[in-house]
Amino acid sequence: MRRSLPLSCWVRAAGLMLCLSQSAVAVFLSNSTRLDSILDKYKGKDGEWWRARSRGKRAISEEDKHLILDLHNKLRGQVYPPASNMEYMLWDYELERSAENWAHACRWEHGPSHMLTQIGQNLGTHWGRDRPPTYHVQAWYDEVRYYSYPYSQECNPHCPFRCSGPVCTHYTQLVWATSNRIGCAINTCYNMNVWGMIWTKAVYLVCNYSPPGNWWGHAPYKYGTPCSACPASYGGGCQNNLCYKDGGVERHPAPETEENNYIEPEPVRDREPQPRDRTPDLSPNENTEGNQVASTEQMSQQVECETKLRDQCKGTTCNRYECPPGCFERPGKVVGTSYYDMQSSVCGAGLHSGVINDDGGWLDVTRLGRKQLFTKSYKNGVQSIGKNRSANSFKVESVPVKAIRCDTTVAHFCPFKKPVRHCPRLYCPKNCLHDSRARVIGTKYYTDKSSICRAAIHAGVIRSESGGYLDVMPVDTRRQYSGSYQNGINSESLLNPTGGKAFRVFAVI
Repeated sequence: MRRSLPLSCWVRAAGLMLCLSQSAVAVFLSNSTRLDSILDKYKGKDGEWWRARSRGKRAISEEDKHLILDLHNKLRGQVYPPASNMEYMLWDYELERSAENWAHACRWEHGPSHMLTQIGQNLGTHWGRDRPPTYHVQAWYDEVRYYSYPYSQECNPHCPFRCSGPVCTHYTQLVWATSNRIGCAINTCYNMNVWGMIWTKAVYLVCNYSPPGNWWGHAPYKYGTPCSACPASYGGGCQNNLCYKDGGVERHPAPETEENNYIEPEPVRDREPQPRDRTPDLSPNENTEGNQVASTEQMSQQVECETKLRDQCKGTTCNRYECPPGCFERPGKVVGTSYYDMQSSVCGAGLHSGVINDDGGWLDVTRLGRKQLFTKSYKNGVQSIGKNRSANSFKVESVPVKAIRCDTTVAHFCPFKKPVRHCPRLYCPKNCLHDSRARVIGTKYYTDKSSICRAAIHAGVIRSESGGYLDVMPVDTRRQYSGSYQNGINSESLLNPTGGKAFRVFAVI
């Protein structure tokens, strides 16, 4: 039988984030006595299982390695409907090394791209409260609630992929019957970009699988009596509903050629089926060589939990701030409700207003001028105090995110006005470089009739082949805009424009 192409990029961005957020409410399946004993190893004196022990200099500690491997095999053995060919999983140190290399790259995406046809991959990350790696493994498995197993009568010849939730492919990779080797790594990444949010201290888990799962048109395993369809290489061995080779300690078993989760013969096809969610190839004439520039200048500012807006925003335009995790324990002084005294902590006001939580995050600040009275209140776990004297004030708001097109301009989307207002954080699509309809006028400062995304490519804030997030700041009219050639884009010059405003673009890193 001919195999279809492996699914090399099979988790959408939104799915990744949603998977992580759902894991916070994940529940363990019944009959989990052994799982409880696994998680007990993480409990401290106070019984909190999420306080993971410190790790050594290896990509992953021996303890974490066994926890991940044991939980994988437990979950693989309890799938429903039952699997007749589910193989016992072994640890592979080559996969561990490849996972370590990617974990140290600190990029919240699947990779490296040249390996994605050879391995399967699941990713997990968190910040703030410590959690063991099994937290993410269980979250991957809990996607089972959205997945509908395709029985053989539905596979004619290809099995449908039915997922009623945001993502199911973490689960299907975890329980892919023929993926019998795993290697994982854990790394702490500082200032990691997780889809536009900068996590100051992200714990990043990468697990690589071989042979890869998530093959187009196939079910993750065969339905039937456990171990009734094991490959011959297992010699009839079965343990906890898994095909098991006696003395199964081999770390680099040879791949079995017959193990394809075969369901029915496929007819001869003119071409191989294509994987879901395939990343588009770059334009063949895309050339960004020559006069390359890159900008890491950010509009937003990182602050500490107790930082007062008065100290951070004196004499300057207040814009966008990033608060670290853990500020509930040290929110600083908060004066007021709904609007706050300038002596208040930026992050404390964000917590009190409900704009951020204890995981930290981004918020926008707007100065409101003098207020005569500040009222006290207890909101969202933070007690604010009152004040009966006139003082300058501010308010906090969440940072919205909007996706735009290659030709979107500031003039139409977020023009400069007084008083100055905040623009949403923007997301540009891929491959805006060659959209010749969208003009770029200026360098560093651009006219508001310029394409936002192409200006961001020109400024080196994003790359055309990947797109990405950026912040934009509308500003007043400038008398002169200088053209230049940068990153494959020729921007135009303009002198003494009549009407119109300007803007700048900033990186989100």
